[in-house]
Amino acid sequence: MPQDAIADPRYARAAPRRGVRLSWRDPTVRSIVWQIVIIGLVGFVVWWLVSNTMRNLEVRRIATGFGFLNREAGLPIAEAMIPYTPADTYARALLVGILNTLRVAVIGIVLSTILGTVIGIARLSQNWLLAKLAAIYVELLRDLPLLLQLLFWYALMQGLPGPRQAVNPFGSVFLSNRGIKFPWIAWEPAHTAALVALVAGTAALVLLARRFTARQMATGVRPKLWPWALALLLGLPAAVWAAMGAPFAIDAPVLRGFNFQGGATITPEFAALLLGLVLYTAAFIAEIVRAGILAVHTGQWEAAGALGLSRGEQLRLIILPQALRVIIPPMTSQYLNITKNSSLAVAIGYQDIVSIANTTLNQTGQAIEGIAIIMAVYLTISLSISLFMNWYNARIALKER
Repeated sequence: MPQDAIADPRYARAAPRRGVRLSWRDPTVRSIVWQIVIIGLVGFVVWWLVSNTMRNLEVRRIATGFGFLNREAGLPIAEAMIPYTPADTYARALLVGILNTLRVAVIGIVLSTILGTVIGIARLSQNWLLAKLAAIYVELLRDLPLLLQLLFWYALMQGLPGPRQAVNPFGSVFLSNRGIKFPWIAWEPAHTAALVALVAGTAALVLLARRFTARQMATGVRPKLWPWALALLLGLPAAVWAAMGAPFAIDAPVLRGFNFQGGATITPEFAALLLGLVLYTAAFIAEIVRAGILAVHTGQWEAAGALGLSRGEQLRLIILPQALRVIIPPMTSQYLNITKNSSLAVAIGYQDIVSIANTTLNQTGQAIEGIAIIMAVYLTISLSISLFMNWYNARIALKER
C-alpha cells in the first residue's frame, strides 16, 4: 500500500458489517439455534431428575425440606469455635461444622504456603545436602496417599502416653493422647476489642500505603510509613486494651485427676488432620514455587548480582515478585485441593461439615438436603478462594502501557 494511501479516507473506512440472514447457512443463526437446543436439553434433564426424585420421595413417604434445621440436634461435638450444646438445633451444629472446616482450611493454606515456599527454595539451594533432602521430602510425600498419611499421624498421636505420663518438652506444654496442652491468655472482652482495633488498623494502614504510593508516583517523594505502622498496629490496639482495664492473665494447664484443666488444647484429631494436609500440600506447592523461580530468566539473577544485592535479596526483591505471575494460577488449585481434602477428616474423627452433616442425615433421614448442604458449603468456599486468587493474579499481572 502506498504511503499516501494511509491518509485516504477510502482506506480508513471499516469493512461493512455482515447482516444476519434467517438461513441455516448463516453461521450466526446456526450457533444461536444450537445454543437454544443445548440449553433446552439441559433444562429438560434437570426437570426430569427433579420431578422423578420428588415423585419417588412422595411414593416412599419421605419428608423433604429444611424444616429439620430448627429441631434439637442432640448431637455431641467434641470441639467447637462457638458455644454449642447438644440441646442446640441442627442449624447450629452444621454451623459448627462449617467453622471447623474453615479453621482447618485457612490455617492449612497459610502453613502449607510457608512450608512449601521454603522447601521449593531449598530444592534450588547450592548446598547439595539441603537440595537433596528437600527433593526426598517432595518425592516421598507426593507419592503417598493422603488418607494413609492422615491415618499415620492420627495413630502417632494416639500412641502418645496418657495425661499422667504426658511428655513435657518445655515449660507448661504437654503432649499426650488427649492432645497438645499449652498456656493461653485468659480471654476477656478487652482482648476482643484490641483484636478488632488491630484489624481496623491494618485496613487503615493498607489504604495509607496506597495513598503514599500515589504521592510518590506524583511527586517522587514517599512519606515515611513506619511511624504510621507502629501507631496503627501497636499503638491503637494497646490503647484500646489499656482503656478497657488492660486485663492480662495466663491460663496454664494443670493436671487434675486423669486429665488436664485450663490452658488451650489442640485435639489429636485436629493436629493429625492439619499436619497431614500441610505436609502433603506443601510438597506440591514446593514444586510450583521451584518451577516459578526457574521460569525467571537467569539474566535477572545476573542483573541483581551486578547491583551488589546478596543472594537472599536477589530472591526476595527481584526473582520472587516476577515468579509470582507463574506461581499464582497453579497455587490456586492447591488451595482448592487442601479445602476439599479436609473432608477426609471423617476418617480420623474430626467433626467438620462432612462428619456433622452425615450424622444429621442419618438421624433425620434428610439425605438429599444433607448432601446439598455439603455441596453448597464446599462450592461457596471454593468459589471464594478462586475469586480472591483471580483478583490477586490480575493485580500482579503485567499491564501494557
